[in-house]
Amino acid sequence: MEMREIEIFLTLADELHFGRTAQRLYLTQARVSQTIRALEERFGGQLFERTSRRVRLTPIGERLREELRPSYEQIQHAIALVTELAADVTGVLRVCVPTYSMAGPSFTAIARTFQDRYPGCRLIVSEEFPGDFDRLRKGAWDIMCHRHPIRDPDLTIGPTLSTEERVLLVRVGHPLDKRGFATTEDLADNAVIQRSGIPSEQYEEFFPTHTPTGRPIPRGPQITVTSEVLQLVARGEIVHPTVASFLVYYRHPEVTAIPLRGHPPIQSALVWVTSRENTAIRAFAQTAAETITASTSKKIEQPSHTRARQASASTNQTSGPSAHVTDRGDQIASGE
Repeated sequence: MEMREIEIFLTLADELHFGRTAQRLYLTQARVSQTIRALEERFGGQLFERTSRRVRLTPIGERLREELRPSYEQIQHAIALVTELAADVTGVLRVCVPTYSMAGPSFTAIARTFQDRYPGCRLIVSEEFPGDFDRLRKGAWDIMCHRHPIRDPDLTIGPTLSTEERVLLVRVGHPLDKRGFATTEDLADNAVIQRSGIPSEQYEEFFPTHTPTGRPIPRGPQITVTSEVLQLVARGEIVHPTVASFLVYYRHPEVTAIPLRGHPPIQSALVWVTSRENTAIRAFAQTAAETITASTSKKIEQPSHTRARQASASTNQTSGPSAHVTDRGDQIASGE
């Protein structure tokens, strides 16, 4: 098989639609059909079942896809690496940030350092909720900041951007706000957002369908932008499991965060499509790793009395209901 034939076959196997395949490859639909027919004649069997309603792979087609895909991606990866070896980091690098809390506390420094190091590469950072991996695969972005778990085999996971405790956003005065903490069981008495394109594994991690005792967790409205979360929480229509830094980047005077107990910290990381990796992506990932390491080293080297003063100042500056995480459960238990 020629590379173009492989590309047409694999793209059609993904899209299962002749028109969309032609659009993706900048070919005519007739050319796609002719290529598939020629392959089927060569192999002596149908690769796709076609009806007026749908296109699907036959068992022979599925086996061919499984055998071809790894080799094709390796070839594409090798071509990209060799092409980029002697090239400078130039062009455009598009970074998707579903929410800035996923990007981590060092993201601004990472972006600034990358721009200083590689002035020939234009960096475009877009905030686009919910961070659909399919758009990453289709080339809408080159690299994305996202939370774990990320288990997709075609994606490369880069440097860790943040490690954070979990919180629950509630309206100020909500019964859970008065109690000072929440557990997953409490979600059954409230509603959470619908999936709305959030990758399924990440959605299930934060928004399970049932509590540990089996109670269903109601679903509220769909959202398309992050700011809608705050409005819905403030009106009491939903509660929202997230991470502690969420209210650093997005604030509402009638929304507060309380600890969500019973969960380990959650990490976010850079992620990109392995077969699309290029010099700019590698340079950005390397810059991120170095910037985060330098930031961590500074914190470790900082004298303990200086850290204590800064922590005290930070607490005083963010003591409003929309800027801090409170855990009054321990106070209540101790009689404070």
